[in-house]
Amino acid sequence: MIFCLFSSMLTKRNLYVFIFVIAVIGLLVVQYQYLRVGLGLARAQFSDKIDTARENINSELSDVNSLTYTLGNAIRKDTAEVNISLDSLEKASQYYLNDYISYQLNVSGIDAPFSYTLYSRDSITYLSSERQQLETKEDLTYPIQIEGYLPDLLQKEIILEIGFEDLNKYFLGQLRGLIIPGLLFLMMIIFVVVWVLRSFYLQRSINTTTNDFINNLTHELKTPVFSIGLASKILREDVPEDKKPVVELIRTESDRLKKHIDKVLELAGMESGKKLMQFQEIDFRPELLRICQGFSLLAEHEAIEFDYDLEEKPYYIMAEKFHLENVIGNLLENARKYSNHPKVKLNAHIQKGRLFISITDNGQGIAKEEAKKIFSKYYRVKNGDVHKVKGYGLGLYYVQKIIKMHRGQISVESELGTGTTFILSLKLTKHG
Repeated sequence: MIFCLFSSMLTKRNLYVFIFVIAVIGLLVVQYQYLRVGLGLARAQFSDKIDTARENINSELSDVNSLTYTLGNAIRKDTAEVNISLDSLEKASQYYLNDYISYQLNVSGIDAPFSYTLYSRDSITYLSSERQQLETKEDLTYPIQIEGYLPDLLQKEIILEIGFEDLNKYFLGQLRGLIIPGLLFLMMIIFVVVWVLRSFYLQRSINTTTNDFINNLTHELKTPVFSIGLASKILREDVPEDKKPVVELIRTESDRLKKHIDKVLELAGMESGKKLMQFQEIDFRPELLRICQGFSLLAEHEAIEFDYDLEEKPYYIMAEKFHLENVIGNLLENARKYSNHPKVKLNAHIQKGRLFISITDNGQGIAKEEAKKIFSKYYRVKNGDVHKVKGYGLGLYYVQKIIKMHRGQISVESELGTGTTFILSLKLTKHG
């Protein structure tokens, strides 16, 4: 309820932008949650690795070897058996222990910076790394209770504590291979969507401007066309008989121009949303029969072979009668115009709750690659660089738009040199 009220306050454009912003925020939240899960998994893996390293270190330092022997001498400050100073012995022990811990961590798959401290239970520190460990909440320390040689030598419990500073940076570094591509792809999606929306609204603005221009221009043309038609009617009464065909030609062409202007105005009105269609339930069969009978009279005068077959059932559909009649008339006119010796057939039948109307001609046909474009605005099938039939490429665009407004479908079947069939499909409101 609240969302519906909020949506009604937004324009369509702002609603799209709002949904896009919400989607981007949602993606970022999901990315953040995945990052948290990844960090949790990285911590769990790190704990497993450090446990393995602690076991290996404890096992190695529990035996007597060159490292533990050197550490024991450094802790007891005993230089009797080595020919170096105490400072040098402590330094050597410090470096040996650091290299050994680094080696064991790398073997376990850990390459994070670390520090260490070797001390006893009575808080005496024997050795520590040059890298001092900072006491912060983010620090992680892992104590290892040394067994064997060193505790026996000193008669004390010896602890080796390994510390890691700010492991979050280390974990993020491990996940960089996922984070950076994820952010990169997200930025690419945002860029593409913004570009598409920008292009869409720019195209829409251009279409609106074009429609307004066409609307204004055609309105301006209607006045002189009306004046020419009126003047031709007046002239027809006073001109000599030999001049009357010329006047009749002027009147016919002005009427044709008026029809084109009206069609352009109607299309512009539909695209701008200013023209609403008034649908009502009708039996379309009587209207279709009337159209066919009218076209039959035209066919007799123009040597057109026309045949029609209408199934004997009522065709109850929701329709805007005027525009749907124009659609049928337009398709019949095209079938007549694009054939040298026109043979036109109209068939109407009911199947599975739909009304199918097919109009077939024996014209030049349409190539498959052009059949996909014929319903585009201003597109016309070419014969080389010459159009045999004059027009503006608006007829089939108008037909498709009207059929879509009736929630119907239109398809075309054609072969070059054979002819073309247009098939209309409309849903019936009553099947009986």
